[in-house]
Amino acid sequence: MSSENSPQNPALPEPGTEPRKPRVAVVFGGRSSEHGISVVTGGAVLGSIDRSRYDVLPIGITTEGGWVLTADEPARMAITERTVPDVDALAEPGEGAVVLPVAPGNREVLYSEPGSVPKVLGDVDVVFPVLHGPYGEDGTFQGLLELAGIPYVGSGVLASAVGQDKEYMKRVFSSFGLPVGPYLVIRPREWDADEAAARARITEFAGEHGWPLFVKPARGGSSVGITKVDGPEGLDAALAEARRHDPKILVESLLRGREIECGVLEFEDGPRASVPAEIPPVQAHDFYDFEAKYIDSAPGLVPAPLTEEQTAEVQRLAVEAFEAASCEGLVRADFFLTEDGGFVINEINTMPGFTPISMYPRMWQESGVDYPALVDQGCLLRSGGRRTEQVRQT
Repeated sequence: MSSENSPQNPALPEPGTEPRKPRVAVVFGGRSSEHGISVVTGGAVLGSIDRSRYDVLPIGITTEGGWVLTADEPARMAITERTVPDVDALAEPGEGAVVLPVAPGNREVLYSEPGSVPKVLGDVDVVFPVLHGPYGEDGTFQGLLELAGIPYVGSGVLASAVGQDKEYMKRVFSSFGLPVGPYLVIRPREWDADEAAARARITEFAGEHGWPLFVKPARGGSSVGITKVDGPEGLDAALAEARRHDPKILVESLLRGREIECGVLEFEDGPRASVPAEIPPVQAHDFYDFEAKYIDSAPGLVPAPLTEEQTAEVQRLAVEAFEAASCEGLVRADFFLTEDGGFVINEINTMPGFTPISMYPRMWQESGVDYPALVDQGCLLRSGGRRTEQVRQT
């Protein structure tokens, strides 16, 4: 990447003119069941990004998949009265739609309204996609930006897809020697062919590893659609809830121990791990589910009360997981510290929650990187177009 294209000097200005600030498009919302949390994350980023260094373009994606301009009003993007916000309530009036460029080298974003000449919104130097779940965090959105030649914050297509599909995430980790817990996958074709046989496999799995089990959508996040199942009588309802979010089901055995999280952030010299955090048992909830995370704001312990050796070990494993999945930018890695004293990796999140109460920014705050600096670091790594420039040069 040449110095002329670096984030600190994105373009050589004309004599007598001020240099243009890099323009960051913050994209949030989306078609997944995590739409509302993505909007909250988007509000937190919009409220913290340094406006003296960046021009900001807020773009919302509705639950139906429409791209719209939204109000740049972070205060309206918070959870209020136990209700998460949505893009429709933030969209600018009118029937216009945001249109990304389709040709590499053209970063000009347009706003198109029926019967009108499209309006140029300006060039975008980097996209900050704070989308969670399918159609945003799973490599689909990243692929769209790759085709358009627009740099973006976070992992690429492969790592995003691996990070979203919990089955293949575990397969990748196992192949790199990272410890994972027992799990079972029920694929859509298997379920459609013989539901009774699929249930029998789960019951057999429970007989081997014991109840309770966790039944999850295989491709999802924010603990949406997850059910803790204490016995066979709760299995049907749990399967129906998981399939409501994803036809592919993941079943995991209960790992008894402490829930530990660790953030990874990429710097110019490579990825580094934050201080870890611990998610203590939540008294009002059966486990750390969606409401415990976002509605009731269950507190986490930052830093986690671990020994120096345990802290070093979980930080090492977090960076190894980052590298194993070919991640870029940022990741939150979730572990269990089991009763025998070993760490087992549960999953990674390639676009972790960025709300003010989310564990990822809290861990980095404790590690000496505050929220504005965290957002800035993500933008700096991509606003020079490193990924797309590398592709063009190969």
